[in-house]
Amino acid sequence: WMGILALYTVHKGQFNCPGGGLLHSYLLVLLVLLAAIICALSALVYVSMQGTISNPGPRKSLPKLLYTRLLLYLPEFIWAVVGAVWVSDGSVRCEKTVINVVIGTVIASWVIIIFTVIGVVIVFDPLGGKKVFYLTDGVNRNLESSQSGQLLYNVKNTATRVWEKRIRLLCCCIVQDDDHRVAFTSIAELFRTYFSDTDLVPSDIAAGLTLLHQEQDKMESCLKEPEEVLCHSPSSPVTDDLDIELENAAHYMLFAAAAYGWPYYIYTNPFTALCKLNGDCCRNRPADSDVTGGDRPNFHFGSILKITGLQYRDFIHISFHNKIYEIPFFVALDHKKEAIVVAVRGTLSFEDILTDLSADCEDLTLEDVLENGFVHKGITQAANYIYRKLINDGILNQAFTTAPEYKLVIVGHSLGGGTASILAIMLRNSFPTLKCYAFSPPGGLLSKSLADYTKHFIVSVIVGKDLVARLSMPNMEDLKRRIVRIVANCNRPKYQILLRGCWYEVFGGDPDNFPTELDGRSQDALTQPLLAEESLMVHRSPSYNALEDESHLNSPPQYPHLYLPGKIIHIVEQSSSRRLCSSDIKYTARWSNETVFSSILISPKMITDHMPDVVLKALTSLSQEQGSCI
Repeated sequence: WMGILALYTVHKGQFNCPGGGLLHSYLLVLLVLLAAIICALSALVYVSMQGTISNPGPRKSLPKLLYTRLLLYLPEFIWAVVGAVWVSDGSVRCEKTVINVVIGTVIASWVIIIFTVIGVVIVFDPLGGKKVFYLTDGVNRNLESSQSGQLLYNVKNTATRVWEKRIRLLCCCIVQDDDHRVAFTSIAELFRTYFSDTDLVPSDIAAGLTLLHQEQDKMESCLKEPEEVLCHSPSSPVTDDLDIELENAAHYMLFAAAAYGWPYYIYTNPFTALCKLNGDCCRNRPADSDVTGGDRPNFHFGSILKITGLQYRDFIHISFHNKIYEIPFFVALDHKKEAIVVAVRGTLSFEDILTDLSADCEDLTLEDVLENGFVHKGITQAANYIYRKLINDGILNQAFTTAPEYKLVIVGHSLGGGTASILAIMLRNSFPTLKCYAFSPPGGLLSKSLADYTKHFIVSVIVGKDLVARLSMPNMEDLKRRIVRIVANCNRPKYQILLRGCWYEVFGGDPDNFPTELDGRSQDALTQPLLAEESLMVHRSPSYNALEDESHLNSPPQYPHLYLPGKIIHIVEQSSSRRLCSSDIKYTARWSNETVFSSILISPKMITDHMPDVVLKALTSLSQEQGSCI
């Protein structure tokens, strides 16, 4: 608006060129139209800043302002068309500067309109006020009323279709088959179940997360109960066992990281990786190893060789094939540890994300295994795929023919860690000496009985406040409850929470003294929902009801409690000394148990602690420290 005003002021009286009359009218009307839009947006911003998240009373005029802004899109669209017509008119002979400015204005108008339409299509909730019908689900519902039941079914079905369309839109770049369609429906049902009972927008969630982070930091700075870990004296056998497992984990983490191929190698060696890989890309692949999937420039295989330090002849099978429920892996001979290593890749594609999100539970029934139970559906299907390749295609038979005295070790990071764990359960009977190292596996993986069964042969390694290791539907429901409660009990406007939260996350400082659910309320009162909280929760979703309802013992809930596999090594950052060009971080490791990971911790490191390079760095640091002590 300021640019057009300056242009109009400077060239006033100079519109006598052919087409200048239309240009004069176009700029004048555009100035008035943009001024009206700016006023509408300013009013929207001002009114949006009033009240709190759970007190929308001061914002009651917002819908009228929103529809006013929506109506202004009609003349804005018409005027964008007029501008496009004027620009495309070859008979216009005005000053070149004026024409260029008008062209820029027309392009900007169309870009704004197109992005607004895309934003509305993605974000707009077609259900709107229909969410109130969820109140009938589980609360004195009239089962004899077929009309009420049909209405509820239609609302749920519509919500699932909305989420399915959004997922299809995000995954439009991948080829979709029957497996994808089944996964889309399953994931859409998951999102519909999780979000159907809340009246929160993304900025509300962001405000809740920053409040939770500050509250968590305040709690950590106070005296707290010691973490529930398995403590032993320095000279105990279990401590020696921990040292051995840390040394083994540091070694096998190289294989888990190598499974990511060239993306990981370039990420960890940004300046030299391409030069080193280009030297190997023209070499022929080894004839004695089986390579499947697309790796024409040999970048993936070259990266695996660089990271592991193995030779071409050490690889039995390498698969880069990647579809939903079918993830890459490789089988290699590790002469240093005398092991046949099966390394499974973690999440690196849209297909892998769909596998992660297929979080329904299914039964895992195995012969001669009493501890059958629930497992993560998507990860189990990925493990089944690798199991069929290893057994039916004779890959393991070939490996043990080459090295019959070697033991079997299965490793993986993130999705690969979860897949490796379930694959180890499947292979345990055939290979009793099998060992599995799962680095940062997803938290919602195995039922309690299976998790206990795997303590004999699986070791999970978790670093710090890793989010993925704490991801499960019960934990997500608990996080949602905490967000709703803390934003409902905060008496500050949302913009103040977000601005203060951004400052705190970037620059640190003391946590703000925003009211929390712990302030001024007795423990008994905390068990009762706040009135404001009830206004943000339409009803409790089925997966959340499963947390407290004891009646689910007879019929298992859709999302029961699932746990991390095996024995758990928890690595925590002990101290950090930062210098000008480097940082020296010291870690400490200890045996832990699954109860430590029963709640999601909010921290800037909740993502970085999951990254494979951070896990490898922590394990390498502990291994070197142990070696220097010896």
